Amino acid sequence: MFSYSLLCPPCFSPTLRSPSVHGVCWPKTLLSRNGSFNSANKTKPRRGMTACVSSGVNPEIGERLYLGMDFGTSGARFALIDKQGNLHAEGKREYPEYMSGDTRDWVSSWKVTLFSLLEDIPVHLRSLIASMSVDGTSATTMIIDSKSGDTLGRPFLYNESCPDALPVVKSIAPENHTVCSGSSTLCKLVSWWNSNDTNKGSVVLMHQADWLLWLLHGKLGISDYNNALKVGYDPELESYPSWLQSQPYSNALPSVIAPGKPIGHLKEDIAQKHGFSNDCMVCTGTTDSIAAFLAARATQTGKAVTSLGSTLAIKLLSTRRIEDARYGVYSHRLDDKWLVGGASNTGGAVLRQIFTDEQLEKLSEQIDPSEASPLDYYPLQTAGERFPVADPNMMPRLLPRPGSDVQYLHGILESIARIEGKAYSLLKDLGATPVEEVFTAGGGSKNEKWIKIRERVLGVPVSRAIQTEAAYGAALLALKGVEGKI
Repeated sequence: MFSYSLLCPPCFSPTLRSPSVHGVCWPKTLLSRNGSFNSANKTKPRRGMTACVSSGVNPEIGERLYLGMDFGTSGARFALIDKQGNLHAEGKREYPEYMSGDTRDWVSSWKVTLFSLLEDIPVHLRSLIASMSVDGTSATTMIIDSKSGDTLGRPFLYNESCPDALPVVKSIAPENHTVCSGSSTLCKLVSWWNSNDTNKGSVVLMHQADWLLWLLHGKLGISDYNNALKVGYDPELESYPSWLQSQPYSNALPSVIAPGKPIGHLKEDIAQKHGFSNDCMVCTGTTDSIAAFLAARATQTGKAVTSLGSTLAIKLLSTRRIEDARYGVYSHRLDDKWLVGGASNTGGAVLRQIFTDEQLEKLSEQIDPSEASPLDYYPLQTAGERFPVADPNMMPRLLPRPGSDVQYLHGILESIARIEGKAYSLLKDLGATPVEEVFTAGGGSKNEKWIKIRERVLGVPVSRAIQTEAAYGAALLALKGVEGKI
């Protein structure tokens, strides 16, 4: 394995500060249809970006490879695998901080990062790539002029809420539908539609992954049914529901196909410039969280992935679709199965408020995971919980604190495990397939004592997922697009 740092023009620094979350509307569009930057925008990079690339096993003669790219909240990664899932190369980049005036220019950052990742792929492997796919953050929404390819205003980011549109959406959608959230893609579309007086006859909605893939294949207005879920697409019926098709903005909705399906070949100019083969196929993508689940290779119903990051998020592969907006529970389609998910506000962020990383490591070593803790907490950073308890006023419960920090940490870890157990029980009560095995991702997956505590509390096998990077999951989708299965 080797790693090295790259600086690519126009980047001048190997450091990059964390990106801001919200922005304001751009005064002018940023990209022309041919992908060049409009000089009128005077978009300039404020800080540089770094690349870290590792190369793995050498491919055999005649072997084809499959490329996945993950566009997360602060940076992007790529993973290059073979048919057996062996990793041949991987790399990551932080987003360069492009600015348009005082506004963060995300469109330029994403585009530059996309083509920088293509340049980061080892040259001798590029011609072996048979297909590629991209995942992006869920509900990151872009409004595009289908005639020019220009972006109409700034993107709506994944965590951005549009409360102005929520009453309108609730008035047309079924009760407790996934779109009945201020951060849903549909709320973002309605908010843009009602606040813009421009000609809307050629408008098309695209998600972040859709747009990035369009830059590669050139066919505008194509999405996948994972990304399209939060705009109201029904993956079970494989169509938009009638209540959505009757709206004035229905013509702006993208066409939808399954994730990991071939869209078209990589554009000829990109293939020639970067040294890819002319038959390299571009496939539909998915969301970053779905790609991370795919990376764990949990392919049978009853298998689940718990992500122990700042919060606790669970995803369970089920034979039945479950939707309940009260708890923030919704289902993504995965072929003939359903990936049921929910997220609690408990998690690692609470631990970081109380203990340092060094303390967590040393105290955890002293915990006996076979012994149940008598302490009963509900660890939250602030008031409010949604899943598995729907209570916006729930207060954090982290008292009484015993004199022993080991006992205190044990009680918190056990309490989070109980919340995880209640979450899987709730999904079962709502009709999902009962959990049979749990793979663990996120920072909490490194704590072996916590894994053993959770295994005792959940009553099913719990282990650390071998692969957790969303880019690896996107590469599996690229493999599926050519080979027909993962």
